[in-house]
Amino acid sequence: MSDRSTAALAPYGLRCAHLAEPLGVDDPAPLLAWRLASGRRGDAQARYRVRVWALPAGSSGTGTQVWDTGEVDDPAAVSVRYAGAPLRPRTRHRWEVAVTAGDGATAAAGSWFETGLLGPAAWRASWITHDTGDIDVADAPEEGELAIPDHGLQPAIRLRRTFRAAAAPVRARLYATARGLYEMRLNGRRAGDAELAPGWTDYRDRIDYQVLDVTALVTAGENVLAATLADGWWSGFAGFDARRPGAHYGTFPELLAELHLDHADGTHEVIATDGSWRTRRSPIRYADLLKGECHDLRRDTPGWDRPRFGGADGWRPAQVTGADRGLLTASPAPPVRAAAELPARAVTRTGAGRHLVDFGQNFAGRVRLRARGLTPGARVVVRHAEALDGDGPEAVFEPRFTYHGFRYAEVTGLAELDAGDITGVVLHNDTPRAGDFACSDPDVERLYQAIRWGQRSNFVSVPTDCPQRDERLGWLADAQVFLPTACLNADVAAFFGGWLREVRGAQSPGGAFTNVAPRLAGVADEGAPGWGDAGVIVPWHLYRVYGDERFLEDNLDAMCAWVDHVHRHNPGLVWRHRVGPHYADWLAPEPTPREVVATAYFARSADLTARAAEVLGRRDAAERYGTLAGHVRTAFAEHFVTPEGRVAGDTQTGYLLALAFGLLPDGLVRPAADRLAALVEAAGPGLTTGFLGVGLLAPVLDACGRPDLAHALLRRTDPPSWLHPLRHGATTIWERWDGYTAERGFQAAAMNSFNHYALGSIGEWLYQGVAGLGQAPGSAGYRELLVRPRPGGLDWARASYESVRGTVRTAWERADGELRLEVSVPPGATAIVHVPTGDPGGVRESGVPVAAAAGIDVLGTGAGTLQCRVASGDYRFTAAEAAGPPAAPAAQNHRGAGPRFEEDS
Repeated sequence: MSDRSTAALAPYGLRCAHLAEPLGVDDPAPLLAWRLASGRRGDAQARYRVRVWALPAGSSGTGTQVWDTGEVDDPAAVSVRYAGAPLRPRTRHRWEVAVTAGDGATAAAGSWFETGLLGPAAWRASWITHDTGDIDVADAPEEGELAIPDHGLQPAIRLRRTFRAAAAPVRARLYATARGLYEMRLNGRRAGDAELAPGWTDYRDRIDYQVLDVTALVTAGENVLAATLADGWWSGFAGFDARRPGAHYGTFPELLAELHLDHADGTHEVIATDGSWRTRRSPIRYADLLKGECHDLRRDTPGWDRPRFGGADGWRPAQVTGADRGLLTASPAPPVRAAAELPARAVTRTGAGRHLVDFGQNFAGRVRLRARGLTPGARVVVRHAEALDGDGPEAVFEPRFTYHGFRYAEVTGLAELDAGDITGVVLHNDTPRAGDFACSDPDVERLYQAIRWGQRSNFVSVPTDCPQRDERLGWLADAQVFLPTACLNADVAAFFGGWLREVRGAQSPGGAFTNVAPRLAGVADEGAPGWGDAGVIVPWHLYRVYGDERFLEDNLDAMCAWVDHVHRHNPGLVWRHRVGPHYADWLAPEPTPREVVATAYFARSADLTARAAEVLGRRDAAERYGTLAGHVRTAFAEHFVTPEGRVAGDTQTGYLLALAFGLLPDGLVRPAADRLAALVEAAGPGLTTGFLGVGLLAPVLDACGRPDLAHALLRRTDPPSWLHPLRHGATTIWERWDGYTAERGFQAAAMNSFNHYALGSIGEWLYQGVAGLGQAPGSAGYRELLVRPRPGGLDWARASYESVRGTVRTAWERADGELRLEVSVPPGATAIVHVPTGDPGGVRESGVPVAAAAGIDVLGTGAGTLQCRVASGDYRFTAAEAAGPPAAPAAQNHRGAGPRFEEDS
């Protein structure tokens, strides 16, 4: 079944620091990882060997070996941290992994990574900018053709530097960053494809830089290195605080860059930003992430970024603002890229010179507009930009330093506009696709696509809440509740690893995580329950998915500090004090008592911190926080749980938190689970959860033995439900369950996003519940899978996931009273498979009785299932369908790795 099946064991998918062939690695001990494929059952790696070579500039030869692990006997390993000679800066490294199977057969695969500058000492460049005293003229709004409502906005600036090269280099690397946003050009051609670079960090703590391979752009003779610089998050508008709407880090953008040229004769030269550069205002009157972008092409100077440019008028010497480089670090995450283009689905003329464009999909990005029939001075306005054109009958406009969330664009100022004249350009971090899901219900498939589009739209430099209004902030709760779904949709290890630097950096000296990261004025600094707890939950989940202990090593001290902060201010173990803005179960139709939510998260964070310490071998910390977690669980039960198992507030979210986080005495688990089911049934069946409860709803109902209720909620169409927005044309997940209803119309426009991923956390259960593709409790890095499909009323479903070990796949269908289940397990992994059936004794695999099939150990029967453990490989089970929904499993208090109960077998 595997797309990568081979006759014998073989490695593939090599990554360094969770990236494929990264250009610019500053980690002195990066993680080198590989995946495995095989066409043979039970195949596993017996040992591996990793070797690394440093290559001379411009060389494609063997290079100098700098590390050799030797043969390492480790069947579980699919990664190793570099531990060879100290890595040298600016060096391409070739590396190879060879894996040996149990029969002695060996296969190898290779890749490369290239180091960055590896620290501030290697930098030579200075920060430069335009003359900040060179202020543009301004006319009153009612007079002067240059008058544009751009108060508080600044023009983008252009910078250029000419240099001569005696010959084309064998290697050329451009190391660039900005306080603001930048786009580099070399000899009239764009350098790199990153958008909105260098991305959003807390510039007071760190500034990411990018490394660009520009070897093909440098020629012998005169060359021009050029840049355009805009405000971005550094000095532009960000957030919603009217008292501090912008300029959170600085007042004017600055550039820092170095071009390193390596020549065939072994010489090396550097062209760095300094006072020899020239600058001037660009035709971009302003460029702002929230306010949009305005181009005035009458101010353009064609050829400014090419050699032999004659228009020197108006260019001024660059101002050097400093040479501080201590905060520079190579970007650890894949950049934002123009990932796709959307054609206009419809263009409707709505008035003279006015057109409405429908792209058919809500997304984050920009438009590319071909404006035809222009006259000098014509003004063309797009929904998220204003363009002025001077010469020529046609111009192509595409903003570079702004983005918006939208489906529709209104274009005014053009007499004619065809669908071919305008294109939607989708922007998001280039996180590789990892998972896929499909099923027999078109509505559920549309929901899945809406979840994916919500993720794309909000993974723009940081995990934002929404792409279209004045927030676009890295809200911690949104990220933690959606993370399990995000990890299944895409490989987000590097993306979230980078963002966790901002989470840690925003932590207060007393240990409080914030509500948003990067931290920003206007949002309460001290994290609310469920928000601040993301600083614990996110590292733990990343460890479970990717098996990389560095996620815990980098964050454990911060995790401990957060739990200590909560404990210090709440010695009674009920979290009442220092709760920040206490958003509770945000936007829930039925509110859950705030102390219930807070104390549940207190217990959860203490428990996960103890588990993280245990993984890292920090026994004292593990014991300390494990004991604390037990005490908080006891306090929760004493304060909020009745002897009959009723949780204070009697809400769905209250029971979900108590059951998922293991907060109930064992004897009260089943009564609480039954009460949760009763509440769901009484609501329709329906849901009454908000941001914090929604992701737990289907998994906990499933674990309680009520997957039928989870399916009923999944396919409900009345609000609140996941399918209600789709019935009203939604193509992404809404912020509110009732963002629009036929009875009330739209919710308050001040906070009513139609592209908000948090409520899309049901995506995890589509993979793990509907398709049955999950990871067993206690496993990390998908060493042991849990395949437990819940067919419900569907005819078929399938899912695949590119795990750190290799491809995982499940597919089931039922017809004529028979259920067929296909499972693919990567080499070195095992799986616990629950085959739904009404006749466990009749289950067959590849045509033979399951007990006689190779690679399978039958474990027993459960609630309407046959349970077995399988080794790696591809399996095809057939079984008689179960007559009805499975009986409820024996409910046990859950204190495992995720929101799922253990079943008796």
